[in-house]
Amino acid sequence: RSGEMAKLAQLIDNDVFRAYATYTTIVLLKMMLMSLLTAYFRITRKAFVNPEDTASFGKGENAKKYLRTDQDVERVRRGHLNDLENIVPFLGIGLLYALSGPELYSALLHFRIFVGSRIFHTFAYMIPLPQPSRGLSWVAGYAVTISMAYKVLKTSLYL
Repeated sequence: RSGEMAKLAQLIDNDVFRAYATYTTIVLLKMMLMSLLTAYFRITRKAFVNPEDTASFGKGENAKKYLRTDQDVERVRRGHLNDLENIVPFLGIGLLYALSGPELYSALLHFRIFVGSRIFHTFAYMIPLPQPSRGLSWVAGYAVTISMAYKVLKTSLYL
């Protein structure tokens, strides 16, 4: 058991793994903020999808008018969905990448570009900024994840 603890301590002392943990935490917190932003827009726009959510605005027919879609709520939801589609693969591939022994400089470059692209993507979606700003930020993050996947496969190819 002490050997396992020593291996875990080595992992925690690994600069690349600590960088991965740092940037993963940042991007997960950003994604969690999207949930709060969705809730904020639902409440301020009074646009709900579940009947029980309208109870504080009235009963029966009066409450039904709040069961609706709203353009702003849907925009936030699409941004959140895009986060889910891109951050989840980054979590798994980024972990494998961090464990594959990359140089710290290369790992930091990958992680920073990904996180920066996701933050910029959110601003581009919410403001909204004209295209191709959002599309280019998506491509940058996606390319980083593909680059890390390539490095993992190249380093430990057991196909």
